[in-house]
Amino acid sequence: MEYMNKSIEEIHEALKKGKVTSKELIQESLKKSHELQEKCNAFVTILDDAKEQEVTEDVLSGIPYGIKDNYSTKGILSTGSSNTLKDYIPFFTATAIENLERHGAVAVGKTVMDEFGMGGTGTTGHTGIVKNPWDTTRMCAGSSAGSAAAVAAGVFPYATGSDTGDSIRKPAAYCGIVGYKPTYGMISRYGLFPFASSLDHCGALTRNVKDAAIVVDAMKGKDKYDMTSWDSSNINLASSLTGEVKGKKLCYIKELCDISSYPNASATLKEHLENFVNTLEKVKSLGIEIEEVSVDKTLLNALASVYVVISCAEATSNMSNLTGFIFGPRGEGENYIDMMKDYRTKNFSPLIKRRFVIGSYVLQKENKDRYFHNAQRVRRLLVDTWNQLFEKYDAVILPVGSGPAKHLDGSIDILDKDTAPLEEHLQVGNFGGFPSITIPDGFIDGLPVALNLTGACYDDANVLNIAYAIENILGYKNQTSKGGE
Repeated sequence: MEYMNKSIEEIHEALKKGKVTSKELIQESLKKSHELQEKCNAFVTILDDAKEQEVTEDVLSGIPYGIKDNYSTKGILSTGSSNTLKDYIPFFTATAIENLERHGAVAVGKTVMDEFGMGGTGTTGHTGIVKNPWDTTRMCAGSSAGSAAAVAAGVFPYATGSDTGDSIRKPAAYCGIVGYKPTYGMISRYGLFPFASSLDHCGALTRNVKDAAIVVDAMKGKDKYDMTSWDSSNINLASSLTGEVKGKKLCYIKELCDISSYPNASATLKEHLENFVNTLEKVKSLGIEIEEVSVDKTLLNALASVYVVISCAEATSNMSNLTGFIFGPRGEGENYIDMMKDYRTKNFSPLIKRRFVIGSYVLQKENKDRYFHNAQRVRRLLVDTWNQLFEKYDAVILPVGSGPAKHLDGSIDILDKDTAPLEEHLQVGNFGGFPSITIPDGFIDGLPVALNLTGACYDDANVLNIAYAIENILGYKNQTSKGGE
């Protein structure tokens, strides 16, 4: 019997009853890891020597999981899916991973990502492209592509991810699973390779909302090594999932959901938005009030530009330590400047180099106010707009992207510029540090689509409980790619 495609609680119950052992779960997960690697290229490292853990009352004990390869793991290759760190083995473990280990979790693999998290396709990792297990001609999105693919394929019930713009939530959408990014600082970022520090969040990918709550409950906590972390010991996400949501209020943004905003809408986009409207009616049956709100379209159209400017500027600063001297394959040259130039030129992908060029440009003295400071001002306008919504509503509910996973070949899915705000709105969750969760919302042409809920900072329990109630009426939880329609 297979167990890795079941929920965390179901697996734990089987362990407690002696129906399966931790060793047998690890063997099953490793076998599936190798099978998925052949099909989808989801792993940088598969830990064939993973050791079983004692099964206790802790629900995560003895159960395998995956780690995105930008989490530092002591003694285990941690590359960030970049040639610059292709041989890097850290001497310490990220706090979030240490927390999972204390709960008896068993890591069985490090998953492929877009290089250093700087991508949304899952195609820029140094070990190659990650393919979607629902349809290998399509992408998983990124950057947590390998984690999403593995969870969707039933390799293990959960994996860690990181989210700087939508890097947990959009891969979850494309792979038909749950992606949860908690409030900024709920999970320590110590040991997470930094991309854009004011936007980076740790989080989890699972196959149902309760599993996401269980995993983040284990990962979270104040950490002396991360000054942005905060004490969440009074928040217990899993036990807060009652499903009682009558009287809750949600809103959706007209400019993103109205088909009239897309004069060149494809049949897929039309079906996606119609599906979302139908879902809203189901949500109302729970006793939840839903209202349409309007947001300045000029502000929405600025989303992508603001993200690029701020994230590239912070990335340029954060990754200035990648010189080839401290770690990584040392470059060649007559002096240290030539050696550093050789190392960075040879080992960064073209995408990363472009982002560094943008970041350096917007931070130059003569450009800083025009680009970087203006981006910060617009970020504040966006965050203030969402915070005003949260004064009246428990969460904003929106469709994720413009439809199902895009083709890897790229030529078939030419995106209309009008859909940019629909594709990029999840970034607001990073701008404001808001808790945000993506859950499956049906299928288009046999491929999963999703909706997203984003709420006010520190209101994670409320947001997850609403997602939990909605998940229960939609009926797509615990699905794996093998069981797709």
